Amino acid sequence: MSSSSQAGPGPAVPAEPTPRTALVTGASSGIGAAVAAALAARGHRVLGTSRDPSSVAEPLPAVEYLPLDLSDDASVEACAAAAGPVDVLVNNAGESQSGPLEELPMTAVRRLFQTNVFGAVRLTQLLLPGMRERRYGRVVMVGSMLASFPLAYRSSYVASKAALRGFASAARREAAPYGVRICTVEPGSISTGISERRTQYVADDSPFAGEYATMLAALNANEANGISAAKVAGTVVRAVEARRPRPLYGVGSNAQLVFPLKRLLPRSAVERVVARRHGLR
Repeated sequence: MSSSSQAGPGPAVPAEPTPRTALVTGASSGIGAAVAAALAARGHRVLGTSRDPSSVAEPLPAVEYLPLDLSDDASVEACAAAAGPVDVLVNNAGESQSGPLEELPMTAVRRLFQTNVFGAVRLTQLLLPGMRERRYGRVVMVGSMLASFPLAYRSSYVASKAALRGFASAARREAAPYGVRICTVEPGSISTGISERRTQYVADDSPFAGEYATMLAALNANEANGISAAKVAGTVVRAVEARRPRPLYGVGSNAQLVFPLKRLLPRSAVERVVARRHGLR
């Protein structure tokens, strides 16, 4: 595999500054709101999604909000129809979930994959034909560095983000001949308040309770001290406006260092480093 397929530093070649129509999912807060604002500031027409647009706490004046519930196939199809021709799709909306593998309810795991993977894939399927016909398109999957650096007690979330990246990586070649570029942005720890919204599944008498609490405290601390959503948005905009976006962009959590290091170290060593960063031995 060539180095161009890996995350890491390096200038992106800007595309022509032609205003495009962009659809950003989960644009009511966090990374999605920052991406929507950044694209609007660059002159693009931006459609942002929220489960309930009327409840967006701080709507952006330059963004048109559309309803979207990724767990509902009919809602996904209605959103794609309402959006019309879209040049740029940023699949950002998702759920953060944690818990010991043996204690994760399958209903919760299915919900997570429906939201983080299947809903995003279906929306992409609906918008790709128009991009292909117009011979231009950008699809950015907002994943997580945990997909590249798995962490205990985050198995369902890690798997969902790895699946999203897998769809993007495999489909790149399919879309590229038609001027459509697909890539993944993997943020590390981000200070967006996501710790308060994470769904957790751990039994009161769980044998993993102590270690889980240790991991969670470190995870929350890392996120509190993480990079801003605006910095992630800057990476997404670079990917969108690059003539030839890289397959994978890492941002935050020393991505410029740890991705090259990951290629040099044995997998077991990388796992130990990730565990120790979260208080696990």
